[in-house]
Amino acid sequence: MKNFFRRVLIYLRSIIHLSDEIDYENASASIRKNITFKGTNVFILACAIIIASVGLNVNSIPVIIGAMLVSPVMGPILGFGLGLGTEDARLLKDSLKNFGVMVGISIIASSLFFLLSPLSLANPSELLARTNPTVYDVLIALFGGLAGIIEISRKDKGTVISGVAIATALMPPLCTVGYGISIWNWNFVLGALYLFTINSIFIALATFLAVKYFRFPAVESDELRIRLPRSAFYIILFVVIVPSIISAISVVKENNFKIHAERVVNENKNLGKCFIYDHKATYSRKDPKLELFLAGETLTNEAKERLYNSAEEFGITRNQIVFHEDATSMRQEFSEKEIVKGIYEQTDKQIKALNDSIAKLTATLSDYQSKEIPVEAVSKELFAQYPDITEVGLSQGSALHSADSTATEQIIAFITTDKPMNEELHDRIERWLKVRLNNDNVTVINQVEK
Repeated sequence: MKNFFRRVLIYLRSIIHLSDEIDYENASASIRKNITFKGTNVFILACAIIIASVGLNVNSIPVIIGAMLVSPVMGPILGFGLGLGTEDARLLKDSLKNFGVMVGISIIASSLFFLLSPLSLANPSELLARTNPTVYDVLIALFGGLAGIIEISRKDKGTVISGVAIATALMPPLCTVGYGISIWNWNFVLGALYLFTINSIFIALATFLAVKYFRFPAVESDELRIRLPRSAFYIILFVVIVPSIISAISVVKENNFKIHAERVVNENKNLGKCFIYDHKATYSRKDPKLELFLAGETLTNEAKERLYNSAEEFGITRNQIVFHEDATSMRQEFSEKEIVKGIYEQTDKQIKALNDSIAKLTATLSDYQSKEIPVEAVSKELFAQYPDITEVGLSQGSALHSADSTATEQIIAFITTDKPMNEELHDRIERWLKVRLNNDNVTVINQVEK
């Protein structure tokens, strides 16, 4: 058994062993080359700023993704992590300097763009999405940074860097800071700057950890070496992570509150002769509220209690529910269209059930019509072929076959003639009817006219 576990352990080590695939020299040279802010990087940064600002301004996700791919801001961050890992003071200094220049230019340029842009969105969702970072953004930046440094360090390069650039968004938060400055809204500025800080620190941390794990060679000259106290790492991580955890908890609670509010409303649309035609769920840590806007007759105390009991099943207390029975006067921004919409929503379920019933009846009728025997057409054809036939009658019913206990449609043809048909004529008409009616279960009965 010990040998088995030893073999398993050796196998697992062989799978996660990376040192043979690491190209130290090329990885270091690639990172050092991309930290500089001159030449092509200047123009690439300018393009990334414009692309990201336009994408955020028009709420276009594909354009924002394009800016993430183009942006060169990740270069100095990887350089900072490499400098820490290899104790290279000069690389640290150059990385920080170029990083500061790139960030400063990005914020200034995006601020000018949004000041000059004539477009102002009522709901800038892509901008708002970058003002409330959580601990999930920490995880994305950390593991995205690890994937990035592993990709740069390995000998056989792939397409991982593109995915890392998209996952660990750097340019959009910077442009959101510029937007906040342009409208003088510090919630945008601080929230987006915090997200950018999280991404930058944890990409650099991931790079540092990978460099140490891969054992990149440290600089040889003592004059160029620098050591960062371990306590500084802990302080930085604590300051960055704790607010993000608090924010994540708040986001989860807000999401759950809104989901539960939606369920309460859906289950209690009709309250006797009163109905809920709109609602508003507002979450705050101290005082979350579910506002219900009602129409119809006055809500009875009994109906209120039923709704309170239903809401408590979803964790919403009666103190958090606010009724607006005169909703039209209390929310003047509601148009007549919205009120009519609420009235129609009351009967959505009934209309859907009615439509389902109509669809079933239509299908049944169509099925019946498809099986209906074309008596008139068949009669005319028989009269044309056999002049002795004076009358034709067709009857349809179900016949049970005992062998397999299945029921099939049976057709009985009543053929009236002046004199009895011989057997040959009887069989010929029966075979013709089977083909004409596409049914093998046809029986012909000859009736003689008196």
